[in-house]
Amino acid sequence: MAKDYAVGIDIGGTNTKFGIVDRKGNILEQGRMRTDAHENAEEFIDELYELLRPMIDKHGGNEVFKGIGMGAPNGNIYTGTIEYAPNLKWKGIIPMAEMVEKKFGLPTRLTNDANAAAMGEMMYGVAKGMKHFITITLGTGVGSGIVIDGKIVVGHDGFAGELGHVIIRHGGRLHKGTGAYGSLEAYASATGVRETAIEFLTAEPDAPSLLRSYTIDELTSETVYNCATQGDAIANKIFEFTGEILGEALANFVMFSSPEAIVLFGGLTKSGDLILKPTVQAMEANLIQVFKNKVKVLFSDLKEADAAILGASALVWETEH
Repeated sequence: MAKDYAVGIDIGGTNTKFGIVDRKGNILEQGRMRTDAHENAEEFIDELYELLRPMIDKHGGNEVFKGIGMGAPNGNIYTGTIEYAPNLKWKGIIPMAEMVEKKFGLPTRLTNDANAAAMGEMMYGVAKGMKHFITITLGTGVGSGIVIDGKIVVGHDGFAGELGHVIIRHGGRLHKGTGAYGSLEAYASATGVRETAIEFLTAEPDAPSLLRSYTIDELTSETVYNCATQGDAIANKIFEFTGEILGEALANFVMFSSPEAIVLFGGLTKSGDLILKPTVQAMEANLIQVFKNKVKVLFSDLKEADAAILGASALVWETEH
């Protein structure tokens, strides 16, 4: 029987998205669940199985599925393990691919979530046909995938390309997950935007702001965006500050691998020009002449979640090439 389908699973810090994908890259059905609702990986896989098994059966069962592809934070393509992921509740080394393969009875491959998204972008998105590009995911954390000569850079151990953990402010903000100070993720993630909002509001206690009508728990990057679109000065300043830091980091990345484009996706990109303008401005301001005005900064045109699901499923088809 022809194996015409694959499962793509994207494990994020907060939510996990999954879908049934055909060979042409069409997502036939998809769903989501909370990642952070599970204290251990076994419970997580049990719920995943309950939600996904009916979808697999509906499309013809294991016989017509080539396999399962997964993207996860700190996912190692060589071993199929999730290792010391700072944004997940499960600590240590989790043999995720092996556990999922056993539960579902389908061959399973796992890679870093941002690398999976980069693969989706390369096969189906704005980077189709590009041989040199970088993807940056601005979500709960900051993920990245680096493509050079049409290949995703994974390094000798499977962990290359962790641009979110590059130190961008010496002695800067503490990243609670890693213990590092001043990493890009501490500033340019949705979590980072929230931290900046708290800092700015505390630093200027008398400055009026729509953000003050929210409790600390209600403050999110989305709240900041909503206030910024209403012309709130502090909210706009938060985006300028975030874009400036992100742009400086992108300048460093450009000078490292000279990509044709940098593709941004994830929740924070919904803020559009509020994040894009200060980012591009800061990137160009920090590039040496030979790199200026050469690199496009693009938003992914794949629906949010689709890139990661498609990229994860692409791991399954990749074994044929």
